[in-house]
Amino acid sequence: MNTPSDAPSGNQKRKMKSAARLYAVQALFQMEQSGQSTRQVVTEFLDFRFGATYDGVEMMEGDVDLFRSLVENAVNYQGRIDQMTDRALVAKWPIARIDPTLRGLFRAAGAELVQKETPPKVVINEFVDVARAFFPDGNEVRFVNAVLDHMAREARPEAF
Repeated sequence: MNTPSDAPSGNQKRKMKSAARLYAVQALFQMEQSGQSTRQVVTEFLDFRFGATYDGVEMMEGDVDLFRSLVENAVNYQGRIDQMTDRALVAKWPIARIDPTLRGLFRAAGAELVQKETPPKVVINEFVDVARAFFPDGNEVRFVNAVLDHMAREARPEAF
């Protein structure tokens, strides 16, 4: 049982949500590459990745509920999310042709956008940060920002 002193602070909760978004992108990538089911990959991440230590580096604990909802909704609403993504991409580069990590990122971000709980600008900023973790050179980061802005305006026009 968590006592008030055990409860995460507001800053810790934000970090856990950010970690959940990163893990969701990794999980969606893994599902696509391995053919694992949603249940298999969610279980693996919760049991072996959240808070794990690799080569002396401790991984962040993630927000379990957000992680689970992003992965499940990315799968459940994949058709809708992929269509939104395709409309944001240039005609010659449909979602099927882009990098699988970016595909996972757009699907996770799209899942959060269609849930309508998090403000779209927060979703964009968070997933641009995730893109920086995977693509530190910056080209993909600008691309992600532009695509997510387009997706957010389509999914949540009332917020703009």
